[in-house]
Amino acid sequence: MASRPAHFIWMLDCSGSMGVNGKIGELNFAIREAIPEMQQAAQSNPAASLLVRAISFASDASWHIQEPTPVDRFTWDDVHTYGATDMGAAFRMAAAALQTPPMPQRALPPVLALVSDGQPTDDWRSGLRAIDDTPWGKRAVRVAVAIGDDADKSMLKEFLGNPELEPLLAKNPRQLAAAIRWMSTAVVKEASAPKIEDATPANVSPVVPLTKDETDIW
Repeated sequence: MASRPAHFIWMLDCSGSMGVNGKIGELNFAIREAIPEMQQAAQSNPAASLLVRAISFASDASWHIQEPTPVDRFTWDDVHTYGATDMGAAFRMAAAALQTPPMPQRALPPVLALVSDGQPTDDWRSGLRAIDDTPWGKRAVRVAVAIGDDADKSMLKEFLGNPELEPLLAKNPRQLAAAIRWMSTAVVKEASAPKIEDATPANVSPVVPLTKDETDIW
């Protein structure tokens, strides 16, 4: 049986505040360290072909990794901080990628993985509506990480689109690493598992065991 593509899209906040207290460096480290586990998670389900890419957003948004890359060939180039928090631009960019085409009709539900430490500075609601207006956006497995107390957790919860789900909260490097690892493994397994009827993917629990450092730094 031919494998079905499963698209995983990182959407990463690269605003100036991410440069404070080493947050952007810890995010780069966490994603890079999670890649082998992500590859193992994908290998456990040969019926799915995991393809990874990434959007960075600050003052506007851009594809950090534009080509959907098979996870076994996926490597990470560091993102860097610059400017504001144009999350709506990132949403609209993701929405364009979730149209059919370019998304194939026989794909598995995609994963949208959002990481942010602040407040959006553009019209994020119109961007979120653009995602919701696509068939694949409605079916996507959505997960989010709020870095520190300044992150707009209510907005991230609205992005998740499910009142039963909450964004993960990372207040130190260890918590961020655990959250990124969970998004890269448990979420991948959930999204890439073939379902008899996968028009609506099963909910993914946002609960992850996080070892709390003695002090929070974010």
